[in-house]
Amino acid sequence: MQNGTDCVTAEKSLSLALLFSYSIIFVIGLVTNVMALYVFLSTPCKKNSIQIYLLNVAIADLLLIFCLPFRILYHVKQNTWLLGLTFCRIVGNLFYMNMYISIVLLGLISLDRYIKINRSVQHIKVVTTKQSIYICCTLWTLAIMGFIVMVVQSAWKEEKNPTKCFNYRGKQNAKMEAGLNYILVIIFWIVFFLLILSYIKIATHLLKMSKKRKRFPGTGKYIVIARNSFIVLIIFTLCFVPYHLFRFIYITSQLQDTSCYWKQIIHKCNEVMLLFSAFNSCLDPVMYFLMSRSIRKTVLRMICKRLSMESNISDSTSEMKQRYSSRDHLESPNHHSRIYFIKNVK
Repeated sequence: MQNGTDCVTAEKSLSLALLFSYSIIFVIGLVTNVMALYVFLSTPCKKNSIQIYLLNVAIADLLLIFCLPFRILYHVKQNTWLLGLTFCRIVGNLFYMNMYISIVLLGLISLDRYIKINRSVQHIKVVTTKQSIYICCTLWTLAIMGFIVMVVQSAWKEEKNPTKCFNYRGKQNAKMEAGLNYILVIIFWIVFFLLILSYIKIATHLLKMSKKRKRFPGTGKYIVIARNSFIVLIIFTLCFVPYHLFRFIYITSQLQDTSCYWKQIIHKCNEVMLLFSAFNSCLDPVMYFLMSRSIRKTVLRMICKRLSMESNISDSTSEMKQRYSSRDHLESPNHHSRIYFIKNVK
């Protein structure tokens, strides 16, 4: 439906699907990332650069997860925003800020792994733990500055419908915002192609090493590392590539005079693909487990400890049952013999 310059892009069926999907992502993402953060912080070993990057990915995923309840509330209220336009901009920009922080950090992780594996013979650490901390601090500083600029700029604009938040909006008078969105998409594709090149080289390098050292023990670990590298690449591709393939179309349509029919189609496609990007926060803990040996050891130790506690409880319970049953068995004959003796005496 079109009313003047306004176009209704929300549908009830789409809102219900988004409500259900974001609720599942919120629950799973919150539990898994809180556990991952706990494991990161409770692991006593010294952190390397990759673990520092993974820790920051977990923080970014948690911040993104905290934005989802507001999206859920928006769909619960039948696509009506009741918290003010400024807070709408804060939630929206915070969501995208943490998504792109995760993307850049994943690119840094792949670059770090590639350099370390290729220079492992020379035992040269190109990026130290302290340097990785500085890189993460710089990344967060730049992201927060961009976040503030976007929120302040959007606060100056007047919206025709203040009850709409996560909807299709034209940007004919916001070319700076559209330009920044183009830059973010370009950054993603640079990171993605670097990711492909680095992981392919990592995999081929590790497979060559495994073939050269077939007779040596422990050569199977090279194949496992190569396989895990491709799993990380698959997760990244599944979650982020569909959204960024469509992103150029979405931004360009905002800058042009697009008909209501195409706005509705573009909005639906964008919302579905954004859902895949949010789903990445549920899959990142799988990456932590695959890429960090200390995280794997800590998680497996926690699981084994939990299973041993449960088995000890069940063993102690069964032992107590056996004691009580044996005591009852011993007491029962004596009881019957006393009754028999009394009857005979009578």
